[in-house]
Amino acid sequence: MTDVEPRRPTRNPAFELRHLKYFVALVDERNFERAAARLGIAQPGLSQQIMSLEGIVGTSLLDRTRRSVKLTQAGQVLYDEATKILAQAETAMIAVNRASRGDTGRVSIGYVASAAYSGAVVQSIKTYRVEHPAVEIDLVEMELRKQLARIVEGLLDFGFIRGPAPIPDGLATHIIRREPVIVMIPDGHPLKLERGGADLAALSHEVFLTPQQPHDVGFHGTTHAACAEAGFEPMINSAALDVTGIASMVAIGAGVSILPKSLESVRLPGIRYVALPRLRTTSDIIVAYRKTESSPAVRAFIAHSRRSA
Repeated sequence: MTDVEPRRPTRNPAFELRHLKYFVALVDERNFERAAARLGIAQPGLSQQIMSLEGIVGTSLLDRTRRSVKLTQAGQVLYDEATKILAQAETAMIAVNRASRGDTGRVSIGYVASAAYSGAVVQSIKTYRVEHPAVEIDLVEMELRKQLARIVEGLLDFGFIRGPAPIPDGLATHIIRREPVIVMIPDGHPLKLERGGADLAALSHEVFLTPQQPHDVGFHGTTHAACAEAGFEPMINSAALDVTGIASMVAIGAGVSILPKSLESVRLPGIRYVALPRLRTTSDIIVAYRKTESSPAVRAFIAHSRRSA
């Protein structure tokens, strides 16, 4: 009777990947001495591991009636399956390591339209994807206060907003771009230009148009800050929904508007933009995110935004 007869499994089998690794190395090398050298273990230790594996599976894997390493039918089946398992295990480890580094996963990002006009949103995401091409990006335009609320709720990971803004507890922010402000006026406005721009104080009698926001938020807050620096309290009309609506109202002579310089790209008939070189007030693009973030992909995006700033 040969050793190809079934063996009884050990009482407490402890099947481990190392058993398969040893077995595959032996089959590949077809020699115990070469396989042991490849694995960096002693030859008797390898023999013991193979015998232990046979005890776990309950059958002989090697035909010991021959001098060379030759597989039994069960041994061939195990070898075919073991190579697949080891390959899958390696793939899994690579995937886990990539995920832990933030190389895979998903990041949901909100932005206000004015941040997109500045180029900051696209530039930040494009450079991030160079380093993390496998990360999925969900991008959605959203009003800044809604962004902040959804980040707190865990429904959004990251937000590009315009300051100033009230930041909820649990969120962190940093400024990635400071833009000088300009004033949008209707064509034919008698505003006197000097030194490459104008003095904002010369517009103190005008109505200033802003989006529908609280007085300390976004363009509304920036308008108050700029006018305070120029020495007056502005008359505010916040009936417009967005920059296009503001531009339309300016074009018909309903008022003027203070905007970040990047919004000069909004070109509607009947308006023009004038620099305000005396002002130190800026319109800042701010990014917001959770202070305690568990996702490696999101943490990598936060770190990238800090470097980009």
